[in-house]
Amino acid sequence: MDPECSRLLPALCAVLADPRQPVADDTCLEKLLDWFTTVTEAGSSLLLLQENPCLVELLFHVLKSQDLSSRILSFSLRLAGIFAAQEDCFQYLQQGELLPMLFGEAGPLGGAAWTAPAVRSGWIQGLRTLAQHPSALRLLAACGAVDTIFSLQGDSSLFVASAAGQLLVHILDLAMRGPAEGRCSPQACDWPACAQKIVCHIEDSLCSIATPQVTQALNVLTTVFGHCHGLWTQGLWVRLSPLVARLLEKDPVPASHSLVDLLLSVARSSVPSSDRGLWETLAQTLSHLSPTQAGPLALGILKLQDCPQALRTQAFGVLLQPLACVLEAAAQAPGPPGLLGGAAGDPMTVDTLLCSKSACVGLLCCALAHLGLLQPLPQRPSPWPQAPLLGAAVTVLRLCSGSAAPTSDVGGRLCAILVGCGRVQRAALDFLGALSQGAGPQESVTQVFSVLLEYLMSPESSSMVLKKAFQATLRWLLSSPKTPGCCDLDPRTQLFLRELLPVLQKRLCSPCWEVRDSGLEFLTQMTRHWGGQAGFRQALLASEVPELTKQLLQDPESYVRASAVTATGQLSSWGLLAAPASPERPGAQQSLLVELLHVLCADSEGFPRRAVMQVFTEWLRDGHADVAEDPERFVARVLQAASRDPDWEVRAQGLELALVFLGQLLGPRGSHCPCAVALPETAPPGALAQALPEAAPPGTLAQALPEAAPPGTLAQALQVLCRVQLFEFAFRALFDCDRPVAQKSCDLLLFLRAKAALCGSPQEAGDSPNVASVEATLQRWQAGEQGQPLGYLEPGAVMAVLRSIDLEGLRDTLAESSDHVEKSPQSLLQDMLAAVGVLGENEADCY
Repeated sequence: MDPECSRLLPALCAVLADPRQPVADDTCLEKLLDWFTTVTEAGSSLLLLQENPCLVELLFHVLKSQDLSSRILSFSLRLAGIFAAQEDCFQYLQQGELLPMLFGEAGPLGGAAWTAPAVRSGWIQGLRTLAQHPSALRLLAACGAVDTIFSLQGDSSLFVASAAGQLLVHILDLAMRGPAEGRCSPQACDWPACAQKIVCHIEDSLCSIATPQVTQALNVLTTVFGHCHGLWTQGLWVRLSPLVARLLEKDPVPASHSLVDLLLSVARSSVPSSDRGLWETLAQTLSHLSPTQAGPLALGILKLQDCPQALRTQAFGVLLQPLACVLEAAAQAPGPPGLLGGAAGDPMTVDTLLCSKSACVGLLCCALAHLGLLQPLPQRPSPWPQAPLLGAAVTVLRLCSGSAAPTSDVGGRLCAILVGCGRVQRAALDFLGALSQGAGPQESVTQVFSVLLEYLMSPESSSMVLKKAFQATLRWLLSSPKTPGCCDLDPRTQLFLRELLPVLQKRLCSPCWEVRDSGLEFLTQMTRHWGGQAGFRQALLASEVPELTKQLLQDPESYVRASAVTATGQLSSWGLLAAPASPERPGAQQSLLVELLHVLCADSEGFPRRAVMQVFTEWLRDGHADVAEDPERFVARVLQAASRDPDWEVRAQGLELALVFLGQLLGPRGSHCPCAVALPETAPPGALAQALPEAAPPGTLAQALPEAAPPGTLAQALQVLCRVQLFEFAFRALFDCDRPVAQKSCDLLLFLRAKAALCGSPQEAGDSPNVASVEATLQRWQAGEQGQPLGYLEPGAVMAVLRSIDLEGLRDTLAESSDHVEKSPQSLLQDMLAAVGVLGENEADCY
């Protein structure tokens, strides 16, 4: 331990033991416990107590005081557990009977403080920490702790009850190490007394008529088989499995959710290799549980790696039954012979679907969700009934929309329950999207596109349902098969697109902003994947979608403006925004680049400005036509706007754009030839004006400079970077109050310095007035005075300044957390003492 911390500990212990002092807040106490845990893990707890006797005195004082707060009592119990986790320190504390007094009837357990949940929780956590060696088991037996833990399983505090169950598992695992370890099925007489007591308690609870006690036992066993991996767990299951199976004879099955968790936990453990009867128990459980209760168990069984085929077939049938009933009720053919057809007609499932709206909705949503999770797994059942499942999903959606016309009585009642149910609609659309990964017959796929278009057109579709419909439509479109020998879209997809785009136009004009936003997101993804497909381009350009998208840059909702920025950026990248001039609108359209620059400079919300920076970075990286005309002027204008943006994410994205530009000038990271790009001749200082928005019409980078300029020198690259004011932006960002911005700036400058070292830096400016001026300005910026600009910089001055700044040290400092000093143990102790006035004002490190 640090000597200064040892010096402060006696005063802190005195404060904690004094009920008249203000109680330290929970955060400080937790940090203090974390620190003691770190200290004891790194060294001897016994030595720590011998060198700091005030800690033992604090624990003894806790036993005597009647006025201490529950938080200090809880802290002391947990602290004692941390020290006693090492057996030699445990024996040291036992010499003074400290541990029995803390954790037995003589301590908080037998006093008024026990009514506080914090004290009960501290008692459990203290025992959980110290129970690391056989000596701890003798303490538990001596002070009757196990019986107390049994009672705390039913505690009114859920946190205490849960911790009690976990402590029982830990004690059982500790007890079964040693003489019982390595035995598959030790006889009851061979089990340690502590383990026998716990197992007998579990047996009694499993036989109880009270559901809470059954639940407690099942939860403890679930944790045992999930976290304990000794061979003794196999013997434990052999002993308890008959009692677990007997629960299935009760009607209703008690604690069904906990029972399912237990059976799946056992199935994932080593038990199935020694007890094949587990599979029979699982099959019986599937038969006895209600359809809603059996769904999670069926899904868990199908996820198992090794499982009998008959059980897998039964489990899959359980998941399929609700959809099979829907198909049958809607008078749809159950499809080709297979699992879905074989699962139809289960009376219990039909009763569940029709008994109430909540039960029907819950069962269908669970079935759809479970099947959707199963669909992409490699261990899903084979053959997979793709066509019947597509038909079932379409039928559910049509029942919800009211467009189905069932002829049976059951179908009519089901339609009345489901019509307009958004929850089922969302679940069915998610499932339909998941099914897009599998092939289906032409007729089924046609039905899928038909129902998706129906939902996208319907005025009854809510914004969330429309979002799900757009997502499912995108997945089906992107999974559409290509026509053999042709790189374009197949005719069926092109036909659907012609029907879809007018619907998208309508949704982009919706009064609901969430709908407009979903439509733009859909358009962005479509364009990103299909921007080069002739069929898509033709259909899109024949619609009003591009123009509407551009108009949404002025939307009153910032989320929509941000999505419109992303969508227009994607459309422009593929050349899908151009519109011919017309008599109504003579002249060329305003450049999208100018519009996005206006958004970056003038939008009051951060989301659209962030989206603009992401679009600009992609444009620069991909060589967008508008950027390629004059990349230097483009970068200068963007960096000028980003550097003064109040949103740190915009500034950070500006540095990302600068890094892309730097890589294009000097070559990417790791390249051996950092000056591989032809660069312009050095320009005079006045050339900086040409990079500003008021500059003359843009020309290409090479055209703006003398033809005789020798290409490929670092000095020329630095001249370009100076003209776009990249260094002013980067140096200012080094001292940004938002750490991610400063980190990104540091990375950029380190990258530049490394590139300069590879190819030889230009002649430095030494101690010229220019360098001195820059360094003076940087010092003022670091002090918070960021009003003065750097002005035009010479490359030599830039390199001199770069070498004078300790960028590596700055990077290491920025990598530390902002409270790294305040998190030190010494600082914590000083703060806790200063809070009660023990330290003078200047001695504390308050933050």
